[in-house]
Amino acid sequence: MLLISSPAKAWEEIRLEEDRRKVFTAFVYPMIGLCGLSVFIGSLLAKGWGGPESFQYAMTQCCAVAVSLFGGYFLAAYLINGLRVKMFMMDSDMPLTQQFAGYALVVLFLLRIIIGILPDFNIIGLLLQFYIVYVVWEGASTLMEVEEKDRLRFTIISSILLIACPMLIQMIFNQLTTVLN
Repeated sequence: MLLISSPAKAWEEIRLEEDRRKVFTAFVYPMIGLCGLSVFIGSLLAKGWGGPESFQYAMTQCCAVAVSLFGGYFLAAYLINGLRVKMFMMDSDMPLTQQFAGYALVVLFLLRIIIGILPDFNIIGLLLQFYIVYVVWEGASTLMEVEEKDRLRFTIISSILLIACPMLIQMIFNQLTTVLN
């Protein structure tokens, strides 16, 4: 919650974490699970509880969200790490980048949880997801140690990657589900 209310302070605390891989078990995986659960519950509420079709639909939607967030997280982290190396002449540090990407996705995780249960807030959620830009802005200098002259460019590109990678994977997953059904 601190990343939402006060990102600068939260990134300072995150920077002090010794185990950078703790982000997986302590934050990313539980949040993906909560997102999947909320979408599952929301899908059952929307389609009703009767019949195997509603359960199948809910499971498919749950899997789509889980796969998109999981794959989108790792893809975005990989691309941001490449961005650090190629565009900003920084050393490759995958654990640091995974920690950054995991915590920066807090906005998308919370929005997926809310929209999963209350799909009518989808339009508002699309607008609120751009709060990730502010979270990334604060983390770029504090955790990633991006120089001030490169901070804006890093923030914009990283934010786009963090928003677009899960969306792209979910689109592909949904298309494959439709084709293979």
